[in-house]
Amino acid sequence: DVALQGYDPVTYFTDGKPVKGSDEITTEYMGAIFRFMTTDNRDLFVSDPTAYAPQYGGYCAWAMADGKHAKGDARYWKIVDGKLYLNYNSGIQKKWEVDIPGFIEDANREWEMINN
Repeated sequence: DVALQGYDPVTYFTDGKPVKGSDEITTEYMGAIFRFMTTDNRDLFVSDPTAYAPQYGGYCAWAMADGKHAKGDARYWKIVDGKLYLNYNSGIQKKWEVDIPGFIEDANREWEMINN
């Protein structure tokens, strides 16, 4: 499984946008393969993967708030309080943006129930 459709998770934070990673610069985290533009980005990720990996295992944050699992699309994203969140598509992202704090609270609760 390739995480973030091959986008480098670090570039969301450093470049403010998703940038495709290389097939040759990778690491595995939580059963997924993450790709990176540079070895420096890979090393940053490896040093603290929770700082860069998308929330909810890459599932759509809006769907997770409703207790559902929908794959997040790496092109529809937002960093909130230093964490990367994905949404399913642009329409869902607009719905999520109506109450981001509320949806994050609900999604966190759902994610915790799934992982306990």
